[in-house]
Amino acid sequence: MPDTNGPHLIRGARPLGGDPVDLLLADGRIAAIGPGLDAPADAVTVDASGLVALPGLVDLHTHLREPGREDAETVVTGSRSAAMGGYTAVHAMANTDPVADTAGVVEQVWRLGREAGYCDVRPVGAVTVGLAGRQLSEIGAMADSAAKVRVFSDDGVCVSDALLMRRALEYVKAFDGVVAQHAQEPRLTQGAQMNEGCVSDRLGLPGWPAVAEEAVIARDCLLAQHVGSRLHVCHVSTRGSVDIIRWAKARGCDVTAEVTPHHLLLTEELVESYDPVYKVNPPLRTAEDVQALREGLADGTIDIVATDHAPHPVEAKETEWSTAAMGMVGLETALAVVQRTMVDTDLLTWDDVADRMSAAPARIGRVHDHGRGLAAGEPANVVLYDPAAPVEVDGTAMVTKSSNTPFRDMTLPGRVRATFLRGAPTVLEGKIQ
Repeated sequence: MPDTNGPHLIRGARPLGGDPVDLLLADGRIAAIGPGLDAPADAVTVDASGLVALPGLVDLHTHLREPGREDAETVVTGSRSAAMGGYTAVHAMANTDPVADTAGVVEQVWRLGREAGYCDVRPVGAVTVGLAGRQLSEIGAMADSAAKVRVFSDDGVCVSDALLMRRALEYVKAFDGVVAQHAQEPRLTQGAQMNEGCVSDRLGLPGWPAVAEEAVIARDCLLAQHVGSRLHVCHVSTRGSVDIIRWAKARGCDVTAEVTPHHLLLTEELVESYDPVYKVNPPLRTAEDVQALREGLADGTIDIVATDHAPHPVEAKETEWSTAAMGMVGLETALAVVQRTMVDTDLLTWDDVADRMSAAPARIGRVHDHGRGLAAGEPANVVLYDPAAPVEVDGTAMVTKSSNTPFRDMTLPGRVRATFLRGAPTVLEGKIQ
């Protein structure tokens, strides 16, 4: 667990990519910000020349696997991985074993996160008991628990029953919660292995049609508007989904959406290698879809970037394609992928990145002490990022317990140099503290 180590004076950082200033972090807050600050006698000075300062990142979609799948990840290893990626808060998805569908399980995950201390871990509660899609879970009890759950999702499977989805949307209104839907019509994706199209035809793999995602999104946007509730759409992956969400927002639906780093960069052609590292749910799509996702994130149709960090043990991925697990790790590479796909292409500024990766996910998840501006008096959740330090991704050298990164051997344009959680360094000079 990181030590607070007293005050820290960050010299010469560029908040949101702007002009260099100093930031004094003390007593969990940004005590002062401006040029030429005087260092207290007991302050640790951090040279941040050339580094971009951002508010600590917030991930609305992380799989920490504990309890039950500690062979893939634990709350400790996952939160250390998050800190290495610049995250100060993550939302831990409910598809654990046992499923996080009771107050007891979400409180266990929340307490494990507090004990680890590398980032704030906010549990996501399951919408249905056991993720089985037949009966609503203890939604109210999880909301009233010490974990104060505000995000509910059966991620990994879709809440395909329209009546259950309606009841869940109605239920969470009572405490300003949100239902995060994994949009996948199960009847249309039974046995699917990759995106449906020319590549799947050529490879002879069962296809996963875009309409299986888009139909559920359209239905749920209408349901959310009908009951006056908040809906969040997980890992949007198709151009049609972007169009539907844009339409829903224009008609007043209270809907938000996320895109993953891998869907911003990678395309279905990678599946031609039959390397299961590229097997993911939803699947990698076409170059046209990737472009639409980038444009949707740039114009605000897609609200946030979320990693869908999905660690797996080696034996679950290093096997034949048809039996391999779906999922990719992404916490430690997310910011660099966003730089490559969105900042270096002039689609987003660093100010926009702070919104899509910190302020907006904190707002959606109702994490009130994260996603705040870099200003005096605000919580000292800060990441220092070097946008001019290319790194070749080595899955075996990551902090996460698993190595199933789709970016292995790829050179990404930057790296996190330091992460501060309430003023305490969790990462300093690129190393976990």
